[in-house]
Amino acid sequence: MTGIVIVGAGQAAAALAAKLRSAGYVGEITVIGAEPVPPYQRPPLSKAYLLGEMPLERLALRSPEWWEANAITLRTGTRVAAIDRAAHTVTTDAGEVIGYTQLALCTGASPRHLPAPVGGALGHVYQVRSLADVDAMRAEFRPGARLVVIGGGYIGLEAAAVARKLGLTVTLVEAAARILGRVACAETADAIRALQCRHGVTLIEGTGLARLTGETDVTGAELTDGRHIPADFAIVGIGVTPDTDLARAAGLAVEDGIATDAHGRTSDPAIWAAGDCASFPWQGRRLRLESVGNAIDMAETVAQNMLGAEKVYTPKPWFWSDQFDTKLQIAGLNSGYDEVVSRGGDTPSFWYFRNRQLIAVDTLNDPRAYMVGKRLIEAAKPVTPETIATATDLKALLK
Repeated sequence: MTGIVIVGAGQAAAALAAKLRSAGYVGEITVIGAEPVPPYQRPPLSKAYLLGEMPLERLALRSPEWWEANAITLRTGTRVAAIDRAAHTVTTDAGEVIGYTQLALCTGASPRHLPAPVGGALGHVYQVRSLADVDAMRAEFRPGARLVVIGGGYIGLEAAAVARKLGLTVTLVEAAARILGRVACAETADAIRALQCRHGVTLIEGTGLARLTGETDVTGAELTDGRHIPADFAIVGIGVTPDTDLARAAGLAVEDGIATDAHGRTSDPAIWAAGDCASFPWQGRRLRLESVGNAIDMAETVAQNMLGAEKVYTPKPWFWSDQFDTKLQIAGLNSGYDEVVSRGGDTPSFWYFRNRQLIAVDTLNDPRAYMVGKRLIEAAKPVTPETIATATDLKALLK
């Protein structure tokens, strides 16, 4: 075989395959995914799909006809067990050997699990990552059921919001001092906390989980302060880890993900990586992003570079979270911020600065502020905290 093999069948894999074709590649493309379904959108799983507002067919990233029309071989329900770099082959868990001229790893990330000794192996304990995960828990979302959510990140908060909208009793437990501690400023966390509490979610912050209780099925959560929260089921949202086992076993460099250069190439020149599984050099450090935008943009850059473009990947980070009637939109990366400017009202926004340079913005139900902030950040416009605080027309700052 003399073609390109893509391991993984998520957002990055689909974007990479599509870009190869649109960029003029006419050779063989094989996409191999462990899940038994074609590539689909993950963000709606914990939002519209779980609520029943988005049918299964609308999750699909591409129609079956598209894959066929573009002559892309899609191998679902197939796990790659090993890479032979010398032979330029991958071997599936069924023992099939598939050759490649170039290989792209788009293996994504996996949710962290609670250890079995603290209840992680009990029945009715779920993660939110795959279609199978959400399908398994959907029957639990019945009015009056008691849910305990472990983890106050976006996944946990979104699951809590869906559960409340469907009439469940919800308690969310966050061991850190506040929700969104790793990803947002205190001002954004305060706004989201108020939103969740206003809709009836009980938030417990600064208190850890001692263990989930129950013999075979979960019956509740015992907290480190001695409290016991009764529950009919639990959702664990304590982060993800990049899927690097295949790369590591093949001897590829791994550093907070599969380590790539600025073009998306791994330590093997015939192997590339993109999406949640990949880290890349950025502003003097190594960065790994878990987002749809990064999965698409990095994959498309890698596709062009596989065809010889030698294009440097420059991320333009953006994220979002839907909770109740609020859309939180985020542009930029807030790491290392030393000042936050708040703009109030019914649609607040929070502007992050580092050394008086705008680096990120969080907006709640304010798409105009989001778009202005995103453009200011990407253009590195020299706006000051005072300018943002006093501006009566944000759009005028783009001039």
